[in-house]
Amino acid sequence: MSLFTDMLQAQRFDDYRYYHQSRINQTLHLISAVIFLGCYGLLFKDAALAGLVGWLAMLTRQAGHFFFEPNGFDAVNNVTHEYKETIKVGFNQSRKIVLLLVWGLAPLALLLSPTLFGFFDPPTGRMDFVHGVGKLWLVIGIGGGLFRMIQLFITKDVPTGLVWVSKVLTDPFHNIALYYKSPLALLRGELIDTSIGKARWNHDEEAARLT
Repeated sequence: MSLFTDMLQAQRFDDYRYYHQSRINQTLHLISAVIFLGCYGLLFKDAALAGLVGWLAMLTRQAGHFFFEPNGFDAVNNVTHEYKETIKVGFNQSRKIVLLLVWGLAPLALLLSPTLFGFFDPPTGRMDFVHGVGKLWLVIGIGGGLFRMIQLFITKDVPTGLVWVSKVLTDPFHNIALYYKSPLALLRGELIDTSIGKARWNHDEEAARLT
């Protein structure tokens, strides 16, 4: 359990220091985290609506990464963007683009085959189509996560994959705890989280002490 917790903290911290330096990105993650918590509740009442809401939250998160996060040389961590993309445990930008393309093409698949080759009942109206899109988006979200987990089982090891899935599922709670002050910092004109450099020093010092 101690090893699992240490791996989870390490994945969370690397994700934070490498990919969440922008206060705008942090604020968008805070918003999406709240939406995701609502999505978790909807799963037990309306899975299709949860799929629609979940991808609304996902697009909010990814907008922060693609449009506001610095993508050049990372002076805070003294690494290149290419290095960060290589060691990214979850979905790096290339994998995210593939996932978003699949997401975007899903409604087209339902337009071409309203029953999705017999998996859905024939729609009787526009809302049935929207409901079907929500179901399909939910399957894509869950399937994408499971696919990456299995990839990590093969390319890394089983603990890394299990830790990553645990991180993804608990990210909404962790994001709220970590970024609830980000909107205020943004209002003060702070576009980059200046505490990351200090957090890196503390993290590396603690890792050296434990070894």
